Amino acid sequence: MDYQKTVVKKYAKVHSSKNTAEAKYWKRFKSPIVIKEFASVSSIFFSPVAPYDFAVTSSTRVQIYSSKTHQPKKTISRFKDIAYSGSFRQDGKLIVAGDATGLVQMFDGGSRAILRSFKAHNLPTQVTQFSTNKSNILSASDDKTVRIWDIPSGESVNIFEEHDDYVRAGVVSQDNPNLFVSGSYDQTVKLWDMRQSESVMTMNHGAPVESLLIYPNGGAVISSGGPVIKVWDLLSGGRCMHTLGNHQKTVTSMCFDGSASRLVTGSLDQHVKIYDVQDYKVVHSVKYPAPILSVGLSPDDTHLAAGMSNGLLSIRQRQIKSSEKAIKKQNQDYIRAGTYKYFMRGQSNTAAKDDFVVEHTKRQRLKKYDQFMKVFQYSNALDEVLRVSIQTPVVVAAVLQELIHRDGLKQAITGRDDVSLEPLMRFLIRNIHHPRFTNLLVDVSEAVIDCYTRVFGQSPLIDDLLSRLTVKVKQEIQLQKDLIETMATLDMLFTKSGSAIVNQ
Repeated sequence: MDYQKTVVKKYAKVHSSKNTAEAKYWKRFKSPIVIKEFASVSSIFFSPVAPYDFAVTSSTRVQIYSSKTHQPKKTISRFKDIAYSGSFRQDGKLIVAGDATGLVQMFDGGSRAILRSFKAHNLPTQVTQFSTNKSNILSASDDKTVRIWDIPSGESVNIFEEHDDYVRAGVVSQDNPNLFVSGSYDQTVKLWDMRQSESVMTMNHGAPVESLLIYPNGGAVISSGGPVIKVWDLLSGGRCMHTLGNHQKTVTSMCFDGSASRLVTGSLDQHVKIYDVQDYKVVHSVKYPAPILSVGLSPDDTHLAAGMSNGLLSIRQRQIKSSEKAIKKQNQDYIRAGTYKYFMRGQSNTAAKDDFVVEHTKRQRLKKYDQFMKVFQYSNALDEVLRVSIQTPVVVAAVLQELIHRDGLKQAITGRDDVSLEPLMRFLIRNIHHPRFTNLLVDVSEAVIDCYTRVFGQSPLIDDLLSRLTVKVKQEIQLQKDLIETMATLDMLFTKSGSAIVNQ
């Protein structure tokens, strides 16, 4: 059995660093280009295929912007009223959009010609999207209905009428073209199967739903409504896994990055926030001059676009370094040794799905203190970790905790002279007042006192350190007493003020 490494406990960060690798990455989206549209920018949709141009819906038109020049390449303005939700098909050749009259229109991305018009909704249609099977279109309207259209015939093949209010969000699953979700101002998110007439699952968001996303594997749905974002687990019957409340106002738009490892959200609080989907913590935030109505991130993660309520369109571009391109290409081309084709033809050939791969086991690399712990040299392990204690107090605490679990703390601290005992004493003095370490280091201090009580008074150095430790503990105790008194005083004041308000 392999040696189990010392587990270093992770504590909550006291101060969040603004210079993390993640923050540096998102700060590279700079040199923002700001374009003034005629009205608020209600939708931004990037083409799934290179060069990743994007459709911007504003007022009575949909404009196709070039990802290279950041200028409109084509303008589709054949709408009788305000246009909504201009989006590309998976091949980037066709565009669909709805408008305030309820009409849904499909256009040729090259010639801008109207190829199909779908008439059935009688109120504004703010959701339009191609299905992943390329032959159907999803539309959702303020008339409380969701429809599936057949492109060849131009007819509505499915009508879903379970919502009780405006339907303002909808998205088709990439994993299964028969599944899609819709979100309504009736505060519900519904999962539908195009082969059935009734919803498969209903989830209550708790606020009017503005935007929806489905993970590429189809296992989870993200909904936004009010200032709250919720993550729903479809595989467990629609259980809410996470609730995020980092925005101050309504979250209007969401999108994934190219790998679906980051969630990008835009809100009326003028912020775009980026979440890590592993723990759903905010890794970066961008402030804009006006409320955000739409946000989009290109599939190659080079363009971040945001549309605002005052008609501004902000385009931020990240310059890809040549070294990053080389590494990306190398990762795409590299085939790890062990596949059959690698053995037969060399590294330049890609592996097939049915290839047998020899498992590669990594050699376990242990820290120096773990190497000593492995051979039960507890004193040497403690000396090694104390050598860098200023930089890594958490690691020292982990080693001390492991020594206590192994009943090896006494063995590690006994038999020391004043020179070898000094680093441990200084570590205790520096860190015993930190709440995260207090309980542990009090136990260690008691063990040190028990071991060296008989020799105290023989070394001026150790006596001075012991007195400093005593003073530090007394100061901390007095501080805690002062805090308790302050809290008691505040409780009394709050109680009196509350009773005064009631009496009035």
